[in-house]
Amino acid sequence: MANTFSKIQTVTVGSGGAASIEFTSIPATYTDLQIFLSSRSLQGNIYGGGALQFNADTGSNYRWKRLRGSGTSSGSDQANPATAITNWDVVGANATANIFSNIQIYIPNYRVAVQKAITVNYTGEHNGSEAHMGFVGGTWTNTGVITSIKLFSSGGNLIEHSSATLYGIINT
Repeated sequence: MANTFSKIQTVTVGSGGAASIEFTSIPATYTDLQIFLSSRSLQGNIYGGGALQFNADTGSNYRWKRLRGSGTSSGSDQANPATAITNWDVVGANATANIFSNIQIYIPNYRVAVQKAITVNYTGEHNGSEAHMGFVGGTWTNTGVITSIKLFSSGGNLIEHSSATLYGIINT
């Protein structure tokens, strides 16, 4: 179990929005990383696809599978290979005003020379009548130490007040 849970950095999107939230120069002093993300995008849907990449790697070095559900439907999808771990829902421009998605990303063993497993849990809401929730399990096939993380929406900029906090965890 985690002995230490330390905040590394918080990034909040300012006025005008931003294409991404990025954490750079991640210290190699922890065993695991965790991100809490509250976000909304300009994508013209109720929900759009959130995405993440490590160390500026835009190659086809990611794999992911998603299970998702709402009050009226459920399903699954996957990508192998992909250029990011994606398809976790981010509330879009057509969703209820002032509602943000809540996303939790866990990255164990980020500094060990193995492929990296990632889990993403997410939830979002629209008009008080439709909730989306899901789980994405993914892999980054690179074996390098993770030193930077880029979070973005695959369909449009993140809006003002979207924010992410990166935590380092030391397990003993």
